[in-house]
Amino acid sequence: MLGTPIKTATKLRTTLKSAPPMQSVRFHGPRDIRVDEVEEPMKPAYVGICGSDLHEFTSAPLSHEFDGIIEEVGEGVTHVSPGQRAVVRPTIYDGNCSACKLGYNHCCENIGFIGLSGFGGGMSRKIVAPAAQFYPIPDNVSLKIAALIEPLEVSWYAVNLSPFKPGDSVLIVGGGPIGIGIVQVLKLQGATRIMVAELMENRKKLCGEYGATNILDPREVDIASRVHQLTDGGGADVIFDAAGVEKALLDAIPACRTQGTIVNIAVWEKNPAIPVNQLMCNELRYMVAALYDEMSFLDVIRAISHGHLTPENMITAKIPLDQVVAGGFKALLEHRHQHCKILVDVQA
Repeated sequence: MLGTPIKTATKLRTTLKSAPPMQSVRFHGPRDIRVDEVEEPMKPAYVGICGSDLHEFTSAPLSHEFDGIIEEVGEGVTHVSPGQRAVVRPTIYDGNCSACKLGYNHCCENIGFIGLSGFGGGMSRKIVAPAAQFYPIPDNVSLKIAALIEPLEVSWYAVNLSPFKPGDSVLIVGGGPIGIGIVQVLKLQGATRIMVAELMENRKKLCGEYGATNILDPREVDIASRVHQLTDGGGADVIFDAAGVEKALLDAIPACRTQGTIVNIAVWEKNPAIPVNQLMCNELRYMVAALYDEMSFLDVIRAISHGHLTPENMITAKIPLDQVVAGGFKALLEHRHQHCKILVDVQA
């Protein structure tokens, strides 16, 4: 049912009725985010502030990591029902481009996101969106934890797309929410050595708690030399770049073993200068993971429900909607060392 093609927009959306104004976080310009009263259009419960939201804080609309409670459904919608809790898969695709026709909807040539491109976003008291974007949350998964499903999908998909196999040694560049997610997935899938290059103490601590075997601070050690020491001179089998910082990438490349693989997950603000000759001489593979597919989305929901993924400790703060600027965006921009994932309690 979740994969049923959508025929008409009217069958995908909840019906709207005349209603009083509601609160919604809206973008007015660079670094100008406000909680406005708007006409009411699922009912979001928790929304996580993503790294891409921080970029959008200076340029665009917001909030794609969220869940909530269904209030109304359109004609013909049967996989979710009023009163049911659901998590949103925010990717929007056209279904007609070459990527979509090949089955890679998450690589759509016209890719968009609820919360970035259309249908409002999670930082509203209520939203209306295509029914196919909503997935039921198992009874044993809380709404707070379900708000972490979307970022964990990114980590899950990247590991599965990579050539990683049980027993491999892995280096993760960047121990933020995506990097911490990768640690959890690698631990679950049998990595022998999980090394994380990270600067911030709170993130180092979380990575260690979730199973990282070695935390490397690039201010204290040469990353490549230390990785080779830890792997008996061989180097990392797979490197995941979750930082998107040119110096960090350049420091990590020599840490990769011959014919190893570097997987980019980061969204870069500026295009990096990549030493192609260095990649060539060691026959390194440089690949990227773009978002996630539906199977990864479903797999993560099941993994959390079965207790295989336990991301609760990633939540470092919970704030009401009217504090989203000072307690959310500015807190993450100005006090990143204190936080991993801040959740906005939209209905508080």
